[in-house]
Amino acid sequence: MENLISNATEILLLAFLTITFLQSGIDKVMDWKGNVGWLTGHFSKSIFKGGVPLLLGIIMVLEMLSGILCGVGIFQFSIDGESSIGLYGSILSAVTLLMLLLGQRVAKDYDGAKTIVIYLIPTVFLVYLMQ
Repeated sequence: MENLISNATEILLLAFLTITFLQSGIDKVMDWKGNVGWLTGHFSKSIFKGGVPLLLGIIMVLEMLSGILCGVGIFQFSIDGESSIGLYGSILSAVTLLMLLLGQRVAKDYDGAKTIVIYLIPTVFLVYLMQ
C-alpha cells in the first residue's frame, strides 16, 4: 500500500495513458474499415494520402504497446515501487503522441493538433517524474 501512496501521481498518469491508448488501439482493431475510410479522406490532400493503412497500422501497434507498457508499469510500481517498464511506456506514449501531432499538422487539422497537445502535456510530465 505504501508504494501506491508514495507513487500516486505516477500511477494515476500511467492509468490515464493505459486507458487512453488501449481504448484507442482497440477501437482501431474493432473498426479498422471505418478508421481507414475516415483517415483516407482526412489525409487526402497531404503527403500521407497513399499510406493511410500502413500508417494507421503503425499507430495502432504503438498505441497498444504504449498502453500495455503503462499498464504493466502500474503493477510494477505497486509491487516494488519501481517502474522501468512504466518509464518505457511513458516515453513510447510521448513518441506516439508526437506522431499523431505530426499527422494532424500535416492534415492542417489545427484543432485536432491542439487536442493532441492536451494529452502530450501530462505525458511529458510523467516522463519527467519517472526519470
